Amino acid sequence: MMNYRIITVVLWTIFGVSGAVFGQEKPLFNANEKPQLISKQFAFTEGPAVDKAGNVFFTDQPNNKIWKYGIDGKLSIFMDNAGRPNGMYFDHKGNLIVCADEHNQLWRVSADGKVKVLLKELNGKLLNGPNDLWVDKKGGVYFTDPYYKRDYWKRTQPELEGQKVYYLSNSSLQPEIVDETLKKPNGIVGTPDGNYLYVADIGDNKIYKFNIDTDGTLDDRQVFAEQTADGITLDEQGNLYAAGNGVTIYNPKGRKIAHIDIPEPWTANVCFGGMNRDVLFITASKAIYTMKMNVKGVE
Repeated sequence: MMNYRIITVVLWTIFGVSGAVFGQEKPLFNANEKPQLISKQFAFTEGPAVDKAGNVFFTDQPNNKIWKYGIDGKLSIFMDNAGRPNGMYFDHKGNLIVCADEHNQLWRVSADGKVKVLLKELNGKLLNGPNDLWVDKKGGVYFTDPYYKRDYWKRTQPELEGQKVYYLSNSSLQPEIVDETLKKPNGIVGTPDGNYLYVADIGDNKIYKFNIDTDGTLDDRQVFAEQTADGITLDEQGNLYAAGNGVTIYNPKGRKIAHIDIPEPWTANVCFGGMNRDVLFITASKAIYTMKMNVKGVE
């Protein structure tokens, strides 16, 4: 009799998922499911974030805009002159928290487009350029601050030493350094229970997993996966989706279980959207794609 584990692996291979997870009830996506091109009218897409209704907001940083891809499938401009936006995430009050790269700030944007600057400097010095962020259940913001020289900046070198991960609590005016050991931290996401934080170190070709302590600090850093990754997100099963060369999916143990090819030079970021949170939304170079999944994202 054929071993059950072998049968499981064979079935996963048939359904198009490489590296099966033993005991998984069904594949993450159907074998005939492919990424669907929605539009290719942008300069460079980034920062997808989903609101409570399932609408996805994303950035076109070179054109200084935030776009909305509605659950009705329609595209519209949510905000122009948007601070050269990069990574974004919705807080629990429905505000869009934005890495506003033009002046190296963090913004809070209300549903009607009103802007409040949450952070504009660190002890009198400009941040390198907030890149990506995640909002915890207490309303605090974890963000990465790598240095990528922009042609619209007047400065020619960073004002801060090192490229760090910070935490801005909802009761603080200045952020705290929670990690200063990574080479170039980029994508970031935490678990819904607030226990773990994942950070992609694009400068060291690794994705790290941290424990989150009750005061917001991080400890017990571990290598989760060895991959060059940009934006990252999680699904309801705890699988991690890493954008870069397409989208690579890892199970909670850090084992690669699937890969989604995207026909673009670079896949920058990814999130789950749609009314049921089961549509993978992908920003890739000048384009955006969607893909129907058998799992849902997490809030």
